[in-house]
Amino acid sequence: MKILVTGGTGYIGAHTVVELQRDGYDVCIIDNLSNSSVEVVQSIYKITNKLPIFEKIEMCAKPQLDNFFERHQDIEGVIHFAAFKAVGESVMLPIKYYHNNLFSLINLLECMHKNKINTLVFSSSCTVYGQPENLPVKETSPVLPPMSPYGDTKQISERIITEQSRVSDLKTVLLRYFNPIGAHESALIGELPIGTPNNLVPYITQTAIGKREYLSVFGNDYDTPDGTCIRDYIYVADLAKAHVKAMKRLLKKEKSSDTEIFNLGTGRGISVLEVIESFERVSGQKLNYKIVGRRPGDITKIWADCTLANNVLGWKAEKTLDEMMLSAWNWEKQMAKKI
Repeated sequence: MKILVTGGTGYIGAHTVVELQRDGYDVCIIDNLSNSSVEVVQSIYKITNKLPIFEKIEMCAKPQLDNFFERHQDIEGVIHFAAFKAVGESVMLPIKYYHNNLFSLINLLECMHKNKINTLVFSSSCTVYGQPENLPVKETSPVLPPMSPYGDTKQISERIITEQSRVSDLKTVLLRYFNPIGAHESALIGELPIGTPNNLVPYITQTAIGKREYLSVFGNDYDTPDGTCIRDYIYVADLAKAHVKAMKRLLKKEKSSDTEIFNLGTGRGISVLEVIESFERVSGQKLNYKIVGRRPGDITKIWADCTLANNVLGWKAEKTLDEMMLSAWNWEKQMAKKI
């Protein structure tokens, strides 16, 4: 079976392509390379000995997407990652996020409907929960007002997909995942943001390797044990495997409803300072960081209840925080060798 992965040269997308190909699927990637590199395709090949199809396509340009689907009539399912994803940037550039994240999804759904492709796994986010009143967060927890335009685009996207499923043959799984970190065990693919990183872990590793002068820790006055924000950090390859299980579930028609929702995390909340301590422990590097003011759009704390994914998808996060941080450091050191 051929699976289309949008945003497949991105961080989570590339790891998912690896897991799909290892499981025997043929994969077609489309990506506009706005925050990734085409070199990732060759790295995927080195890991799997199988070259995915790649096409550079701007999903907000409907004619490009129409043309793609006309030429690929054998696609059985779609995993949709392609989106802008920096919370802080979305606060500063809301229109950029609403335009890209929503129009790309709408164009995709129109093309899928036209070409009778009825299987979709959507990359959603724990940001749909806003600042939750009760922890851990369950799939039945209230979807609260978003803290950022990025979070809002995920909420709106979920509603668009759910409504389309209601009036068509579309069957979907919405994967609400928490904070993916780490890199593939081969150190051939990992998180490689273009420009200044927006996520914590690549900023940590880039600071340790000397690319950044220091790491900014945004606030130490939150209502948490050490004053820094708490998140549920999940290993990116563990996350990728959940997408394969979700796709299999849809293709085998094992779904319990037209739209299913699963949280993907470890079930454990970890503070920013705990992440830094883990990195220093596994790397042997003392990290240069400074406490600065809070960042707009950040919530105080969130972590997942993953019981549903464990029981229904048969999936569970496996890597420890130290293992995740070591994989990220190995990836950063591998990148340094190429300079």
